[in-house]
Amino acid sequence: MDSPAGVLWGVGVGPGDPDLLTLKAARVLSETRLIAYFAKRGRPGNARTIAEPHLRPDRQELRLEFPVTVEVPACDPDYRRQMDAFYDAGAAQVAGHLERGQAVAVLCEGDPFFYGSYMYLHDRLGHRFDARVVPGVTGMSGCWTAADAPITRGDHVMTVLPGTLPADALASRLHTTDAAVIMKVGRNLPKIRAALDAAGLLARAVYVERGTMDQQRVQPLADRDPALVAPYFSMVLVPGGGRGR
Repeated sequence: MDSPAGVLWGVGVGPGDPDLLTLKAARVLSETRLIAYFAKRGRPGNARTIAEPHLRPDRQELRLEFPVTVEVPACDPDYRRQMDAFYDAGAAQVAGHLERGQAVAVLCEGDPFFYGSYMYLHDRLGHRFDARVVPGVTGMSGCWTAADAPITRGDHVMTVLPGTLPADALASRLHTTDAAVIMKVGRNLPKIRAALDAAGLLARAVYVERGTMDQQRVQPLADRDPALVAPYFSMVLVPGGGRGR
């Protein structure tokens, strides 16, 4: 008789502070022996680092190492080809464990369904297995709390923008919103700064680096040296102005 397939867990581990895992996320990690996580070549993996205090001592680990991160532009067809092949291979590895009846907890920074890498495994496996997602505290909520910056009030409209958009597209969308969160900052920061300036919002913009972590840094974006490189864990916030009504 075939053994029942294991449960696929997508576990949001929050924005960086290990204390910001939900009770459910901590429970799932304490009960699941096999964890899978994404990592850049030569790095321990951000989600795994966050989750470390909550992992069981007898765990097994499946490391899913990205073939590229910023080496190939995201708009390059080769980037999509390599990443599609990577997620196909990762899904096949996870599926092998699930088919043998073993539960797998896939760690994901922030929330799995909000720009999370887990969702690409979910797309491939969610229709085949019992897939359960544990929502996590998003990076943006961690950052605006770290910045002590209420982001929306009353009837404000907030727009979430990837910094990978062209500068004119960023500026256009910034013109039509009350508040904004700009993610995927990194090497896009000079372009983001220019778009905010064009939209007349540079004075309101707040730069948050490693929000909720020990190395956290918060400052007005206008005061930041444009020559400095922004790390992976960085975000730009534009809090809504006034009372929002």
